[in-house]
Amino acid sequence: MNVLSSLSSWDLLVAVSTFVVMEGVAAAEHRWAMHGFAWSWHRSHHLPPTGRFEDNDRFPFVFAGLAVVMFVLGTNVDPLRFLVPVAIGITAYGAAYFLVHDVYIHGRLGGRHLPRWAPLERLASAHELHHRFNDAPYGMLAPVVPGHVRDQAERSRHAPIDLTERRRVTTERAKD
Repeated sequence: MNVLSSLSSWDLLVAVSTFVVMEGVAAAEHRWAMHGFAWSWHRSHHLPPTGRFEDNDRFPFVFAGLAVVMFVLGTNVDPLRFLVPVAIGITAYGAAYFLVHDVYIHGRLGGRHLPRWAPLERLASAHELHHRFNDAPYGMLAPVVPGHVRDQAERSRHAPIDLTERRRVTTERAKD
């Protein structure tokens, strides 16, 4: 019997819970790893693109590798079966993150031509603040923009950043 077809309601709850928890895990990892000891890889994401790939693209391979290990262990070691729904939740979060962050917000894989959608534009605006000030929000699917960042944005004379090019763009507000 296929492991995926044998998932119970409990497994589904674990997968969905893992998906939700991953926002906090991803935000913490972004804050303390990517903007800390792993900055040498992540820095490329805060600079104008120089090609189709950037050093930051290594991170999804690391996270996917961890999920693959969980799938392998969960399907081959009976006491570790709980890792299968955890890996499903992590994989689903990674796919959502990729679609929102890389395709919709940064316009990779032709995403620049997608129709704009208000809920995702809110996420894009929060992410633009992260790029503009190199500060919070570090989360992606449920970003929390701290008050000090909102205040800094209001006082800032810096132009917003075009996230598809990661370059400042000229706006009337930026000229004030």
